[in-house]
Amino acid sequence: MESGRLDRGDGVELAWRRQPGRGPVVVFLPGFASDMTGSKAETLAAFCAAHGQAMLRLDYSGHGASGGRFEDGTIGRWTADALAVIDALTEGQVLVVGSSMGGWIALNVALARPARIAALVGIAAAPDFTEALIWPALDPAQRAELTSRGVLPLPSEYGSPTPITRALIEDGRHHLRLSAPIPLHCPVRLLHGQQDRDVPWRTALTLAEWLEAEDVRVVLVKDGDHRLSRPADLALLCRTVGALLGGEDGGEALAIGGVAPAQAQRFLRSPA
Repeated sequence: MESGRLDRGDGVELAWRRQPGRGPVVVFLPGFASDMTGSKAETLAAFCAAHGQAMLRLDYSGHGASGGRFEDGTIGRWTADALAVIDALTEGQVLVVGSSMGGWIALNVALARPARIAALVGIAAAPDFTEALIWPALDPAQRAELTSRGVLPLPSEYGSPTPITRALIEDGRHHLRLSAPIPLHCPVRLLHGQQDRDVPWRTALTLAEWLEAEDVRVVLVKDGDHRLSRPADLALLCRTVGALLGGEDGGEALAIGGVAPAQAQRFLRSPA
């Protein structure tokens, strides 16, 4: 396992972890206000290590061990962060796995580098969440405060209030994916819990409809929540990635070096 920090060109350093192995490189993209040390990332890293598969994970600016302020981040900025690390530290094909907001970032990455994408996996993928979930949940007073002050702290059941910025909302409108065909043609797998209180599970169906790819499968976990971090959920993730890598069922993933305890995924819960 290697780890390091990449200067993205403006003095902000992006933290990353990389392990060697065969391609395609599995790239894990975490969610909103989350990082690369959560249970899904750790389990996937153990799975890849046990099977000789290369893997890369990273923290966006303002997240985890990376530099920069969270409040300065936007969907476009965090997409650029992911691309900077992927371009600098990988070659050839990549299999992109995105959790929650990371699913939106994964779509953006795949659209920016279509020739390099072997497959894409979304875990409770949340494309368009700034416009579809956050903005509609704000009352007129909150919208006025956000517009005038540029930032609005909103409660989160996973920790301290989450600062939502006007820049995040406005920039998000330049990256909306669920209103027009998405010109991706790689295999796509979308895992979503039907007890998800943060991102409606029907988002996965809408995303599948808009994708131009033919090889798209949606897996709904009837009793699964937003995090999908229970042992059975993690096994499903490893089976899904393993199958895309060439038929490995991922069944032994949970026995590889132990599974890291589930860590709080601080994705914003809309106050609606």
